[in-house]
Amino acid sequence: MGAYCNDDLNMPVYSAGAPTNELRFSKHVYDNVHGNIYLDPLCLKFIDTEQFQRLRELKQLGVTNMVYPGAVHSRFEHSLGVYWLAGETAQKLKNFQGMELDIDKHDLQTVRLAGLLHDIGHGPFSHMFEREFLPKVMSGSEWSHESMSVKMIDHIVDTHNIDIDAQMLKRVKDMILASTEFSQLKSNAEKRFLYDIVANGRNGIDVDKFDYLVRDSRACGLGCNFQFQRLTETMRVMDNEICYRAKEYRNVHKLFATRADLYRTVYTHPKVKAIELMIVDAMVKANDYLGISTNIDDPAEYWKLDDTILKTIEIAPDQELAEAKDLILRVRRRQLYQFCNEYAVPKEKIEHFKAVTAQDIVCSQKHTSLTLKEEDIAVTNVKIDLARGRENPLECIKFFKDYESEEKFVIPEERVSHLLPTTFQDMIVRVYAKKPELVEAVSEAFENFQVRTYGIKAQVHETPEKKKRRVM
Repeated sequence: MGAYCNDDLNMPVYSAGAPTNELRFSKHVYDNVHGNIYLDPLCLKFIDTEQFQRLRELKQLGVTNMVYPGAVHSRFEHSLGVYWLAGETAQKLKNFQGMELDIDKHDLQTVRLAGLLHDIGHGPFSHMFEREFLPKVMSGSEWSHESMSVKMIDHIVDTHNIDIDAQMLKRVKDMILASTEFSQLKSNAEKRFLYDIVANGRNGIDVDKFDYLVRDSRACGLGCNFQFQRLTETMRVMDNEICYRAKEYRNVHKLFATRADLYRTVYTHPKVKAIELMIVDAMVKANDYLGISTNIDDPAEYWKLDDTILKTIEIAPDQELAEAKDLILRVRRRQLYQFCNEYAVPKEKIEHFKAVTAQDIVCSQKHTSLTLKEEDIAVTNVKIDLARGRENPLECIKFFKDYESEEKFVIPEERVSHLLPTTFQDMIVRVYAKKPELVEAVSEAFENFQVRTYGIKAQVHETPEKKKRRVM
């Protein structure tokens, strides 16, 4: 790798292999995952804005730190990590196939910038805001953090008068949207492979995952068995698509298996979901008064919204926020919604699964002295997959035999191992009682629902008697 002078931008472009005398005078930060990250001047113009610095106030894993205390890392360091890996990956392709692929300094700059800004549109508590809060206050909303990232980029450029080529800016935004339903990218687009580096809509292998799998595992004190370096060192572009050596098949599978394991043990941990449910309920109760969802399409106001909304509610003297404050106080005192039980939807039922609601559980209660209401119950429908829903993600990945080969191919799973999964998605239904004295009644109604729906109790075991007898 080397340093390349970007004439149009009048600024140098740095990579890890740039001459030492140039790296010495560039801005750099030390990252606990990737080591020294060198920041190019154009990206620094975006980093040194209040809109980007806001990412320091958005925890990467939302409320997960309330269960895994080490998970306090933010979207800020993740964005720097993706910036660095995006640049390194593009540079490796340039080193390996530079003449063939015609990767130039503008391509390297564009990919790095897309990596840096891909998450700038996230809301408070990251995915919780988008997937849990907004659907409750804006029915049918199609808002996404990727689309907001695109709007925020335009806002930053306009507000701070950043001099950037219009075509480069468009490509940055297309790269961020590449894995979403909003992508307008054509399969035969020029240098289409570059759009798979940050957010890969073709098969899910991208540097966004490379960074967060390692970063999240480390922060939570978990091991990470996946080595992204093996993939970036052996990849190759064939017919405008990034392909991997066939012998890396199992390492590719580890990428998706590690992601699924993090979803199961960290991101959707029963206590994490309990706290999420309470924070969402608090934000919903505060929304009419504070207008939390009012400016989600206006980047000039939206950038002011971050995780500190919780403290804003918590210390506000306004009576209109009393219910929301009570819920947050319960979280602080660990008086959480009580996890009653869960079951995995039988695999033959997953295809036609309909989300379970609190109403379903209420309608399954038997006539007792205690009558449950919908507001007494919280239900979460947790989907865990290998990034492609019910599909095997490896069926979308192209491999090659060796560097002399010109053929790319998909590897059928039965030719690799009979130990690999045959089902690629789990759907787990969990039920919570919002008050501990309701655990027994909710657990019984939940069991009745399972018998009524599947003819059996699909849960692994009954709710423990100790939990049923617990009171606040």
